[in-house]
Amino acid sequence: MILKNKLKWIMAIATTFLFAVTIGQNAKASTIDNSYALSSSQGSSLRTNNNVVIAHATAVYAPARNVAIFENRTWYSNGAYVQYIVGDGGKIYRVGAEGYQAWGAGAWANANAPVQVELAQTYDNAEFRKDYVAYVNLLRSSAVKYGIPTDVDSSAWRGVKSHLWVTNHVWGDHTDPYGYLASHGITKAQFAHDVKYGFSSSGNNVNPTPKPNKHNRPVKPAKKEAVHVTYALHQKGKQWLSPVKDFNSGSNGFAGVPNSKHDMLYIKVNHGSLMYRVHTIEDGWLPFVHKGNKNDTVNGVAGIKGHTIDGVQMYYTTPKGETYQQAYYRSQTTQRANYLGTCADNGSVSGYDNWAGMLGEPLDRLQIHINNYSKY
Repeated sequence: MILKNKLKWIMAIATTFLFAVTIGQNAKASTIDNSYALSSSQGSSLRTNNNVVIAHATAVYAPARNVAIFENRTWYSNGAYVQYIVGDGGKIYRVGAEGYQAWGAGAWANANAPVQVELAQTYDNAEFRKDYVAYVNLLRSSAVKYGIPTDVDSSAWRGVKSHLWVTNHVWGDHTDPYGYLASHGITKAQFAHDVKYGFSSSGNNVNPTPKPNKHNRPVKPAKKEAVHVTYALHQKGKQWLSPVKDFNSGSNGFAGVPNSKHDMLYIKVNHGSLMYRVHTIEDGWLPFVHKGNKNDTVNGVAGIKGHTIDGVQMYYTTPKGETYQQAYYRSQTTQRANYLGTCADNGSVSGYDNWAGMLGEPLDRLQIHINNYSKY
């Protein structure tokens, strides 16, 4: 999903477009619809560095054509647009110019992405399949065209990057396109594989031949470790509250004091790693913290003393070779009864929220546990 970038429009750009491009080395030619492309007097005039291709999802169930029309009409007033919108059964609509900065994922991403691609959302599985093939091949072919690695969300600062990766490593609060892809059964691993290898002209996967098990031995199942999370909130104007482990029953079932405001949070796990951040009424989203130590208010605590927390977001990383687990958490506010919706990490799982809280309403209690399923 697109984010507003505060870069100012400086001058008009002169652009020339081909009306068809080949999408993927193994795919048939796909026509680009230029009906809603920005004119030579619109869009940013700033060239990009060619380091990343950004993968988005629109976060709205609407035709791709409508999204392209909207971005074309509001590119300046909203400060938001990308180069391509894919949808409507595999169609591709151009808005911005390749190689020039789009306004889709914040200043760093915009400056380093010659191509950003939005995937329109549909409930129709057959339509999704056509959209997905075109989306994957456009991402892949764009990376190849600009000499960018086709690896998805690697630790390197070059490659095909999801908007979630940008949020986790640079700036922002968006988590697309994984929630939408998951709603149609596409995992992160499958998406990464598909972008790396692309689809054939018939829409089939282009897979390397799998290597047989050398000794024909059964694959050992991944080991699931018991992960415990310890966390505590600091009551605004008072002191640190007693830490809570997982979400115990009774009065110890949550961190916080009902109907009270809190300004700092620390979280730590006994296994794996977890990063977390808070949103405050005064400051918005603060940077991610990777440690949990109430005595280290710089690197071990999320929040600013005296500033009211109204949102929390976190992401658990499972050690390699183990059963994949996630942080499941939920919160209440001083202005609402009962817990808000359950969150799973930072929104990469379809059906779960991507952060806990309600902006503008002080968070007064928080529950967390880490597992491969939600216990709430």
